Amino acid sequence: MADELPTRDQALSHAVRLLHWAEAETDLAKMERVTELADVWAGIAGLQGEHREV
Repeated sequence: MADELPTRDQALSHAVRLLHWAEAETDLAKMERVTELADVWAGIAGLQGEHREV
């Protein structure tokens, strides 16, 4: 279902995958955009971790 939020593990997995992609990217602008996306997924994982603790 599209309305479901990703789990913390899913968000971390997306972040790691994007960081690996950014690491291999030779276009600096693209690398920066992919890294920003990875940061967003890491932030989502952090929020999911906080939500779990509440």
